[in-house]
Amino acid sequence: MKKPFLILVAGGSASGKSTVVAAILKKAKINDILVINQDDYYNDQSNLTMEERYLVNYDHPNSIDFKLLSKHIDQLISGESVMKPTYDYVAHTRSEKFELIEPKSIIIVEGILILSHEQMRDLADIKLFVESDDDIRFIRRLKRDMEERGRSLESVTNQYLKTVKPMHYEFVKPSKRYADMIIPNDSKNKVAISIIARILRQISKKKRKKGKVSDNVW
Repeated sequence: MKKPFLILVAGGSASGKSTVVAAILKKAKINDILVINQDDYYNDQSNLTMEERYLVNYDHPNSIDFKLLSKHIDQLISGESVMKPTYDYVAHTRSEKFELIEPKSIIIVEGILILSHEQMRDLADIKLFVESDDDIRFIRRLKRDMEERGRSLESVTNQYLKTVKPMHYEFVKPSKRYADMIIPNDSKNKVAISIIARILRQISKKKRKKGKVSDNVW
């Protein structure tokens, strides 16, 4: 198997990274794509009490096991399968379940801090940053965390003010400078999504025919 094509998708919390990735996949209509969520690589915190887990800064790069994530990406690029951890948002630590994932010709890794990590950037073929208004991101996060993750209004608001917002401006937003393309997550993103989808179709077609990708994919 030839080297997979690696795409990194970053952006602020609740900026719509997963939505943009889903739109790209729908537009590209390709099956040979693996999507990995950076959140599954939050550090294992089973040794901490629930009270201690609440105090962790989940928006700081140190909260992510980038060593394991980089190792798994290296293995997938080398054609090896990996046992990917999964994260339990309610328990605030990794779950006991692991997911066997096989290498595919195109790999997408998405997460708020994925462009802040130099080793991951060095592995990437395309780096994207999803941009969204701060107020919209907060409203989306509030709705998501309360409905899907069992969080209270107070806990979501406190976390946003104490860690999410300051870490966004310290680590997430500055990583935008490493992006090859910035995608607005609103009605104006159709052109960007079409461009990326077309690139993925070209990559998939070339890999099927020749087993490699030329340098002039762009």
